[in-house]
Amino acid sequence: MSANEDRQSVTIGFINPAAPNVMRPFIVPAVSTFSAICALFLAGCANAPSSNTEVPNATGISLRFIGEAVVPHRMDVGGTTFGGISGIDYDEARDQYYLLSDDRSERSPARFYTAKIAITGSEIKVPQITSVVTLKRPDGTVYSSEKAGVRDVPDPEAIRYRADTDTLFWTSEGDKKLGIDPSVREIKLDGSFIREMPTLPMFRMQPGDSGPRDNLTFEGMTLTPDGKAFWVSMESARFEDGLEPTVDKAGGPLRITLYHANSGNAIRQIAYIPDAIPLKPTAKGEADNGVPEILMLDQFRMLVLERSYSPGPGNSLRVYLIDTRDGSDVLNVPALREGNYSNYTPAAKRLLINFDSLKLKKLDNTEGMTFGPRLPSGNRTLVFVSDDNFRGSQINQFLAFEVIEPRPTVSYVIEPPPMWWPYPYYGYRPWIPRPRLVPAPKPKQN
Repeated sequence: MSANEDRQSVTIGFINPAAPNVMRPFIVPAVSTFSAICALFLAGCANAPSSNTEVPNATGISLRFIGEAVVPHRMDVGGTTFGGISGIDYDEARDQYYLLSDDRSERSPARFYTAKIAITGSEIKVPQITSVVTLKRPDGTVYSSEKAGVRDVPDPEAIRYRADTDTLFWTSEGDKKLGIDPSVREIKLDGSFIREMPTLPMFRMQPGDSGPRDNLTFEGMTLTPDGKAFWVSMESARFEDGLEPTVDKAGGPLRITLYHANSGNAIRQIAYIPDAIPLKPTAKGEADNGVPEILMLDQFRMLVLERSYSPGPGNSLRVYLIDTRDGSDVLNVPALREGNYSNYTPAAKRLLINFDSLKLKKLDNTEGMTFGPRLPSGNRTLVFVSDDNFRGSQINQFLAFEVIEPRPTVSYVIEPPPMWWPYPYYGYRPWIPRPRLVPAPKPKQN
């Protein structure tokens, strides 16, 4: 399907990274031989509200809706059924996307696809699926389904390309009934296993109403722009941290954790409050709301995708902007008291876009989010993909936006990193162009 002819402009926002009512200086190199310029940004963050109706809008940056494309339902790709796409990431050097299927090896062995997606300022073309790659166990065999009676059934959710090593990270949600812990694994581009990151004790599956909830664990993941660390988000709160969202009440705090990319050790963890379910069900069935994906806007600011489903009205999608420097570090807090911030401060969030404003004929179960190629204007593209759950009533939907960001008159800005950031940081903002060599694709290993 080609892009909608009636494109829409959706104004979202820019949130300045500072504590409320505090001016944070940015040191700017001299742009002439006469003087140096200093820039100041005023913070606008408030404590996280208790419901989605109280979340303030951010202002400044805008998203321009480019269009929609749909991949045919249950299309055959290399002998596998295409669908269940829960993760997406973009490889700039190859101009290639990686699409992770959440098939738990029930239809075909766990896998990801590669694709080419042509995006211009006026449309997004139907993605061309170029290959399918099977995920491998440490012994080189493919993953099996629960029916095989194995103890390492995968539940793939998020995928990210690591440019400096030419490898991929992917997450699995685990399985509470089978006692399988959620995990983050690194693989080669041919799907072969490299390593598994250590899982924090708080995220290991526990019996009964303790630990993570089933199918609500490592749903989202994003690398920092410098590639030195990555964040992993829970889809919902652990039992110890609060309840799931309802129509009348926001959910308990879910945890988003920062890890060293090389060692896999945890660095920091923040709490995030998901909205109450925004649409009241009009039919029988379960309604929910959670966080299926996250994406770093720059080194410290993050886009958070919230997706809800209500029987009758269907899906609702919202994207929020948070600053990971806000809120307290809850890595060593065993339980987060829902609605009582005496032992932690959640990250503040600002609404960037509500997809209801797009007025699409159908808004499906969107779970993946990535930046795509830059347009001739220099602006980034932002691409979303939905998980059709292999159901005929759903679609493989791709949505594309142009990200319109402020362009300062100075060449770049520098700011000191927070105390918890362990690497050198020079404060480059994403909307400020800087020379960067795109690594040439490495030859495939035999």
